[in-house]
Order: sequence, then C-alpha cells, then structure tokens
Amino acid sequence: MKVGIVGSGFVGSTAAYAMVMQGVGREIVLVDKDLNRAKAEAADISHAVPFAHPLKVSAGNFSDLEGATAVIIAAGVNQQPGESRANLLHSNSAIFEEIVPKILACAPDAVIVVATNPVDIMTHIVARYAAANDFPAGRVMGSGTMLDSARFRSLLGGHLGVDPQYINGYVLGEHGESEVLAWSQVTVGGMPLDDFCQLRGFVLDDYKRKQTEHDVRVAANSIIAGKSATYYGIGSALSRIVDVIINDQRAILTVCTPLPESWGGPDVTASLPNLIGGEGVLSTFLPALAEDEEAAFLASATVISSAVADLDKYNYEFGKIKTS
Repeated sequence: MKVGIVGSGFVGSTAAYAMVMQGVGREIVLVDKDLNRAKAEAADISHAVPFAHPLKVSAGNFSDLEGATAVIIAAGVNQQPGESRANLLHSNSAIFEEIVPKILACAPDAVIVVATNPVDIMTHIVARYAAANDFPAGRVMGSGTMLDSARFRSLLGGHLGVDPQYINGYVLGEHGESEVLAWSQVTVGGMPLDDFCQLRGFVLDDYKRKQTEHDVRVAANSIIAGKSATYYGIGSALSRIVDVIINDQRAILTVCTPLPESWGGPDVTASLPNLIGGEGVLSTFLPALAEDEEAAFLASATVISSAVADLDKYNYEFGKIKTS
C-alpha cells in the first residue's frame, strides 16, 4: 500500500521513519518543493530498512501520489518562538492554496491526513477544498489532539505508576491553549480514575490536575524553545493514524475533523473521539462530559471558529488566499 507525504521537513520525514520502524504500508513517497531535500530524506530513511521492515521509500512529484491510500500533508513553515498564531496561519494557508488542489487531483481516492499547524484550521481549509471537489468529507482529518492525548496519558502514567498504554484519556477541542483535558472520561485499566486512585491510595488533587494540564499545554512550546521543533511524537502519531487507515482497524482516535451540524455549536473542525477506518472518519462521538468540560469544549470550538473567520476576513480584505 502506498502512502504519500507532502512536506519532507522534520515532521514529514520523521513520520516516514516511524512508518518504516513500525512496518506501516509498503511504499512511501516523499514530495517536497525542495526535491533534493526529499531525495536525501528518502535515501537516509531507506538505509534504515534493513534494520526494520521492507518498505520502499522514494522521492517524487505530485503525480507520484497516484494510487496512494493515504496522504499526509506536513508542508508548511514551523512556528517560531514568539510567533503569533495569526501569522503562522496566514503563511501556511498560502502554501495550502498551492498544494491541496494538486493532492486532490493526483490522489482522488486517498484519505488526507493534515499535520500542518494550526492543524484544526488547516484541516478546515482542506475540508473546504474537498467539498468543492466532491471529495467525501470523511476522508479528510487532521492529527488534532492525538499527541496532546498521548502527553496526557504519559503524564498520568508517571503520576500513577502505570504503563500509559493502560490509561484511556482524551484531550478534546483545539490543538492549542484552549484544549480540554476530559478528566471525567479517564479510565485506568477500565476503572474510572477516581476509583483507581482510591484503590491504590493515590491523591490526585486539584493542584496536581492543574499542573498536569499546564504541562500538557506547554509541552510543545518547551520543546520548540529547546530544539526549534517537535517531530518524534507527532511523527509517531501520524504513523499510527495511517496504520489504522490502510488496515481498516476501526480504532477510536482524537483526530480533528469537521464536526457534524447536530453537535449544537459553530461550524468548526475540532478534535473529538472518532471511529477511524479504511474510508477515513466513520463516526464522531461527543462524550458525556462534565458540565465545566462541556463549557470549555464550546469555548475551545469558538476559538477555532473565530480564527477561521479572521482568516476569511483577511483573505477578503487583502485578496490573498481563497479557501473555498
């Protein structure tokens, strides 16, 4: 099975490496405006194949995406320390104006997975292009809060002394500061979090919960401050998403996708638990959240919808990028 990756920078190339290490797919094609960079990354990753799984890794053009089962969009500029969200959004939306139509034309049967930040809004933009080209809405998703949820589980595992694989916990809404850690939904080995803590004699008080929320929210900024970019975690998350898609695994993941009209809030793309399979997003679930979590989720969705509205206003006033 062929997987395309558009953008062979840190995130795109690390996703390709993760897929080789995990044996996801059979062929990976890297596409980048800097063809020499794509060729160099493909060659370097190929040299790891003898130590991992037999995947073919190559560099190519958009036309080489034909027949791909999934295409990751990792093209764009990285957020710099102190850079505003609005500036990053304008820069990357301009890049998407050029590349998304080419992807849809060359890989009309693929599931599109967006990794470029701000990922909720960039996924919303791709969904608009998809709708304009009669591309099924369910075949567009973003990495959303997959990484945030992993960070949440990892930190909880450290607090509780439990392998994070046995902790189920979701971060919902925006992949950003307004994201919502759904404490009411956390289970450990199938038990509600509070029950597990009581049985084990742990105290997970408000201070520890607030510290955990802070650590999840600032994780990316801390990493960027130290080494300019994050890529191992998100590369592994993207590999997981693609594995679910190409093998039709029917997994529940916190990817971001346009929310159904029935949810009761604004027209927005945000992260909720989604059932993912070979055709993309099969179903979206709104968990029975605590009252304060519901309010926080609505506020997070409003942050995203406001950013989309600001982008639309910017495009209209300055004649920059058309997103529909």
